[in-house]
Amino acid sequence: MKMFFSSNIKFLRKRRRRTQDDVASALGMKRSTLSGYENGVAQPGVSVLVAFSGYFNVAIDTLIKVDLMSLRESQLSQLENGFDVFLKGSGLRVLVSTVDSANNENIELVPEKAKAGYATGFSDPEYVKELPVFQLPFLSREKKYRTFQISGDSMLPVPSGSWVTGEFLQDWRTIKTGIPCIIVTRDEGVVFKIVENKLEEDKNLVLHSLNPLYKPYQISAEAVQEVWVFVHYISNVMPDSQEEPKALEQTVAGLQQEILLIKERMGWRE
Repeated sequence: MKMFFSSNIKFLRKRRRRTQDDVASALGMKRSTLSGYENGVAQPGVSVLVAFSGYFNVAIDTLIKVDLMSLRESQLSQLENGFDVFLKGSGLRVLVSTVDSANNENIELVPEKAKAGYATGFSDPEYVKELPVFQLPFLSREKKYRTFQISGDSMLPVPSGSWVTGEFLQDWRTIKTGIPCIIVTRDEGVVFKIVENKLEEDKNLVLHSLNPLYKPYQISAEAVQEVWVFVHYISNVMPDSQEEPKALEQTVAGLQQEILLIKERMGWRE
C-alpha cells in the first residue's frame, strides 16, 4: 500500500500557510526533524503520528492512506471542518466530481433517464464526467452540489419532473431529522424523501413522503450510498394564470404544514 504521510503533512502545512519552523515549534521538534518527515527520509513513530493528527485535526489513517492532494476543494473543506470519516469510524467515501475550466466545482445533472445508472455509476469517473453540468453562482464554492430530476407524486406538492439540488453530506450521522434529502440507495436507486435519522439507535433511516398516501419505510445504512441534503428545486410546472395569489399562499402553507406534521409524528423538535 502506498503511503502519503510525507506529502500530506507538507501539503497541509502549506495549505495553512505555516512554515516548517511554525509547525516544528508547535509540535516540539527540530525543524530538521520535520524536514526529514516531509521529505520521506525519516519514519514517524506512533507518538509523532498522534501529534500530527492532533495538530492538523486529521485522522492518522487519513494522513497515511489518503492522497489529500488528489481531493477536490469541497472534499478538503469538509475534512478541515471536522468531517473526516476515519475519525468517525466509517469507510472513506470519496466523491467523484467534475470541475470547469477555472477549476470550480460543477453541479452535475442527473436526469430521470440517468437515475437507474447513477446508483451503480456514481463512483465511476467515466460515468460522472458524461453527466450534463451547470453552475449556480449564488451557491457556496466550498460545498459540493448535485441536481437530480425526481418523478412520481410521493413528494407532492413538489411536482414530478422537478430538478432537486442537494448538498453532498459526508457524515450521515449529522442528518437532522425532518429535513428533505436525496438518498442514493443500492437497491431502490435515487429517492427524494423526508428523513428520520435513526442511525445511532437502529443503524437505519426512516424515509417519509410528503404525500400522505405513501407510508414511511426503513432503509439500512448499509444500503445507502450517498446523501444529498435538499437545497432547492426548479420546476417548469407553472400555476394557472388565473389562480389567485391567495391560492398560491395556501399551496405553500400546505407544504409547510405537511412538513410540520411529519416532524411531529417523528417527535422532532427545533
